[in-house]
Amino acid sequence: MKKLIIFIFAVVISSSSYAQTNAHFGKEINDKKAIEAKALPEKMAGKEELATKVTGTVESVCQVKGCWMKVKMDNGETMRVMFRDYAFFVPKDIAGKTVVFEGDAQLKTVPVEHLQHYAKDAGKSDEEIAKITEPKKEMTFIADGVLVK
Repeated sequence: MKKLIIFIFAVVISSSSYAQTNAHFGKEINDKKAIEAKALPEKMAGKEELATKVTGTVESVCQVKGCWMKVKMDNGETMRVMFRDYAFFVPKDIAGKTVVFEGDAQLKTVPVEHLQHYAKDAGKSDEEIAKITEPKKEMTFIADGVLVK
């Protein structure tokens, strides 16, 4: 009986390690025709907004409730990905994972108040938040759906 329990336990553990599922949040999307995040600035050249599908690696996630994530771009830059109308959130523990997201890339100036709010959500210290005194022009993304691979 003891050997049977050990055998069943081993089978369950080994089969679960092979099961990889994709998790969808918001609109269900796939990874077909997604462009790399690092290619997005070139695709945006001369545009303020672009409807597209992007894939990249999550650098960080809002630790309050998963209401935004930052995706790695080129040269150490990141792009903040927010979710249309706050209709959905992503898990707070997906940093380092590959994601695909579909929606609208936007080039805009983010006000100081928003930058400070994002810093607070990210768990930055009061001193770090106080150093944010200038608005920042950055690429952001409003996603309708996210696929975590």
